Amino acid sequence: MANPRDELQTHLRALNLTAMADAAAAAALRAAKEGLTHEAYLLELSRIELAAKAARRTERLRKQSGLLPGKNLRSLDLNQFDATTRMQMERLRGGAFLGDAINVIAVGRPGAGKSHFACALGHALIELGHPVLFTPTATLVQRLLAAKRDLRLPQELAKLDRFDCLILDDIGYVQHDRDEMEVLFTLLAERYERKSMIITTNLVFSEWDRIFKDPMTTMAAIDRVVHHSVVLDLMNVDSYRATAAMRSKSATAATAVAA
Repeated sequence: MANPRDELQTHLRALNLTAMADAAAAAALRAAKEGLTHEAYLLELSRIELAAKAARRTERLRKQSGLLPGKNLRSLDLNQFDATTRMQMERLRGGAFLGDAINVIAVGRPGAGKSHFACALGHALIELGHPVLFTPTATLVQRLLAAKRDLRLPQELAKLDRFDCLILDDIGYVQHDRDEMEVLFTLLAERYERKSMIITTNLVFSEWDRIFKDPMTTMAAIDRVVHHSVVLDLMNVDSYRATAAMRSKSATAATAVAA
């Protein structure tokens, strides 16, 4: 006759409840010592399993996201932003904007922390259980263009639709030709009022004609992106790379003087 504990282990693993199986013996011992009811014992095991499943899902979402590992909120120096921007960032990290398909547009000069913040917000959303994809805009445009040439653009857009939030980094960094502009506009139109995007750009909206070429297309693109959006104005934020370089230079000079 099979040992009940061994049989329980077998059944739990067959049901793919591996965390419960791993914790069952220790939890049973603790339940016996503390005089817990069968319900309390089962509740503890179920909590352990749920926590393990949530952790595995978070890790899976993080791996498929393309987010830079070290670019999170803990490593982001919020003091470089003004109080209004910091307040907006704090609200966004809760993820409520995804439910209303609101976009986030971070506009600022190179080195202002746009990409870092976009990544950090992406990591926060993943912790909440939301699928996120971070990608340089130029890379995604090439991916969509290849799909269009192979007559599978709808399928590629459907793949992107699985992400609650799509992070387009440096939308204005590369000058697109007409074919690239068209697939980018198709993507923006496809997600309009359905799914959120986080967009970083070093171009103010009046310069977006450098991306979409045609004035009417530019206006239509901006309308779809901005209609439901939070705009972070980082144009007055100093480049953190330049600041770090200046600090390093000053430290080197001070060391040389001291020597």
